[in-house]
Amino acid sequence: MREILRPRLRDGSHVAVLSPASAAKANLVEKGIDRLVRYGYKPLLMPHALASGPLYYAGTAEQRVRDLHAAFHDAEIEGLLCTRGGWGSAELLPRLDAKLVRANPKVFVGYSDHTSLHVWLWNEFRMMTFYAPMVAADWSNMDGVHRATWHAAVEARSKWSVGPEDGLRSLRDGEVEGRLLGGCLSILAEGLGTPWALRIDEPTILFLEDIGTKPYQWDRMLQHLHAADMLRHVTGIILGDMTASVKPDEMTLLEAACLHALKEFVGPVAIGLRSGHVVGQNRSVPLGAWVRMNNDTVEELS
Repeated sequence: MREILRPRLRDGSHVAVLSPASAAKANLVEKGIDRLVRYGYKPLLMPHALASGPLYYAGTAEQRVRDLHAAFHDAEIEGLLCTRGGWGSAELLPRLDAKLVRANPKVFVGYSDHTSLHVWLWNEFRMMTFYAPMVAADWSNMDGVHRATWHAAVEARSKWSVGPEDGLRSLRDGEVEGRLLGGCLSILAEGLGTPWALRIDEPTILFLEDIGTKPYQWDRMLQHLHAADMLRHVTGIILGDMTASVKPDEMTLLEAACLHALKEFVGPVAIGLRSGHVVGQNRSVPLGAWVRMNNDTVEELS
């Protein structure tokens, strides 16, 4: 089995701020950078991080790849922090220089659309990445970053864990272990049938979250993952906080829809992890960590 790469940040780390997908609001990026500085990091705004256009992108695909490659190439930079998601990361995948990235493993932080990049980095190098707060979307908010999970996941100060205090509750009990992988459900589903689909070849606990996704859409995409044989090695499933997808009175229907789609899946299922598209303190998730899931708690083992 290939070695797992685990880059990490430390106090004083230089971090690149970049926009691999959609354009970000400059004032939010500035607020996020200010907070990163107060946290002890040394942010570097990449040349096209504040680009606007064409369309909804933060620059052309070539410009966005140039920023990504430059950040990986710069020996002083220890981490890459995305400003926001939107759409556009998948457009970069055929243009990425695997040799360059392989020679310069670094912390990569983002969520939502950046699921594409998380998957590429895992498939290519088995490199741990972090589904964690973004600069404009979360760092710009005084209450946007959950400190404990950021420190545990991104800085590896301690073993990472989440539980009921982080929103998790069990829909189907069980205790399993596996590699923690996943991200935004719609991006993972759209990757199926392409060269950049997430490759799951060992026991895996799959984390899935999304935004603006109705119960029937969760049902449809989860059934799609099952039909595509993506759940063959999955031992447990963690669903994210659903308040960005449905109203409170739709929650029962959504949970029933998810369990319906997973009726042939025999492992434990939990729901409610406040990571990704959430309001308030965004929990950081170390994608690629080996974890144990026990009902409504998940803890890193190595």
